[in-house]
Amino acid sequence: MSAVENSKVFIDKRIEVGLDPNNVPNHIAVIMDGNGRWAQKQGFIARVRGHEFGVEALRRITTACAELGLGYLTVYAFSTENWNRPKAEVEGLMNILINALEKELPVLQKNNVRLNAIGNIKSLPEKANKKLNSVINATSSNDGLTLTLALSYGSQDELVQAIRKVAKQVAEGDLKPESITEEHIEKHLFTAGMPHPDLLVRTSGEQRISNYLLWQLAYAEFYFTPVLWPDFDAEGLYEAIAKFQKRERRFGQTSEQLTAK
Repeated sequence: MSAVENSKVFIDKRIEVGLDPNNVPNHIAVIMDGNGRWAQKQGFIARVRGHEFGVEALRRITTACAELGLGYLTVYAFSTENWNRPKAEVEGLMNILINALEKELPVLQKNNVRLNAIGNIKSLPEKANKKLNSVINATSSNDGLTLTLALSYGSQDELVQAIRKVAKQVAEGDLKPESITEEHIEKHLFTAGMPHPDLLVRTSGEQRISNYLLWQLAYAEFYFTPVLWPDFDAEGLYEAIAKFQKRERRFGQTSEQLTAK
């Protein structure tokens, strides 16, 4: 299928689900919240069961984003703070990650999705790290949606690491302090080379960003829903995008300035 034909398919899908085909976010970031509460609500003893069903929700949303022709989907899968959870839960989450990567590879290939990861990936258990890299390599030639997993990720840590690298350039005399720009910080972030998110979606009813993409979300639109992540589906995604399409994104300008363009 040619690029033109692909574009038509995406536009047709956008119209089919009631969206403006010319105003779909290129990059959606998601905080997949509520897995543990969902498990408790269902009567499961182990909270980790919610994360197992959360994988199914991620499959649905990834597929829906690919069908809409989005460029990027970045999801908060495991934060640096999550290492402080009970050992059994952390081990369970790592096993879920390994199994999901194995199981979902055919789905990624079918939907032309390229897998990516950001965060302190080296801190993951060796088996999880190896499986993650194998799936990243296997999907590297896909040119549709880029699905990025934020793993062992914390935005404050990301910024500290970036600032250290810039400081090293200054210390070595390669950069003057007064010459530091946003671009110098940007190129040292885990997300270097990726566009900033247009829309942040957080499930479960919580309304905070929890140390996630602090720099990158500067001008993103936020959408909060009470739906717990395992129950979030394509219809919920379409609703979030529909709300996004009703927002006026001014980027510091006035409405009159935007109208005059």
